[in-house]
Amino acid sequence: MTTPGTSPLTTADLVDGWRRVGVRPDMALMVHSSLSSLGRVEGGAEAVVASLREAVGPGGTVVVPTFTTGTVCDPAPDHAGLPTPEIAELRAAVPLFHPELPSPMGAIAEALRALPESLRSTHPQASVAAVGAHAREVTARRSFGWAVGRESPFGALHDLGGYVLLIGVGHNRNTFLHYAETFAPNRRLKLRRFPLAIEGERVWLEAPDVGNDDDTHFPLVGREFEELVGIREVLVGNAPCRLIPVRELIPFAVRRLTELLAADGSGAA
Repeated sequence: MTTPGTSPLTTADLVDGWRRVGVRPDMALMVHSSLSSLGRVEGGAEAVVASLREAVGPGGTVVVPTFTTGTVCDPAPDHAGLPTPEIAELRAAVPLFHPELPSPMGAIAEALRALPESLRSTHPQASVAAVGAHAREVTARRSFGWAVGRESPFGALHDLGGYVLLIGVGHNRNTFLHYAETFAPNRRLKLRRFPLAIEGERVWLEAPDVGNDDDTHFPLVGREFEELVGIREVLVGNAPCRLIPVRELIPFAVRRLTELLAADGSGAA
């Protein structure tokens, strides 16, 4: 294994690193990542994606978030009623979602999305991209409301017994904690708003979803779960990495989020 901070990491180094974290053949992985956290990587983000695919093998699946929340969104969310000419012009400039629309979710996620063989789910703001054995099954799921809930790709990954791989990022980036919150009776709420083309007509759709955490509870819930089940942090290059089993995480996270939201009064009644 290359000593962190010296020679660039090779694909073989990365595969060895994922093995030490706990990645095994045939796993379904949701990868939240920071390329820069790894240090120098020979081949960049594309090499990281190749190493993840090699680590799970032909029977595995690698999934990344390709969210476009800041792109496919209402530029004047607080304006009610008929838009002014200026707001109408701003809204008309918002792109419709399409599979080739770039995502700002990081270099590794974008490298996987750009693969010719990758598939992408179709929620206008909360899509994922996937490659591997279950890519079609994962990306086929979509619900406009509760975009990261039971009928989303995250629900499909839960059903597959998937894992979250955190590469140099914390639980504030772990979307499965949003998934867990959809099951909490006092979940926080927000309204998503995005344009769609329906029968050739451009319309704006509003849909409910769980609210943002903004580092309020997710870091604590993630840390408590790791301590409970004995998850080890492993350095791959310079990046602290953890592998989180989704099916074990969700019931714990639902219970703890329900308790924490009740304690601070931030959830819905």
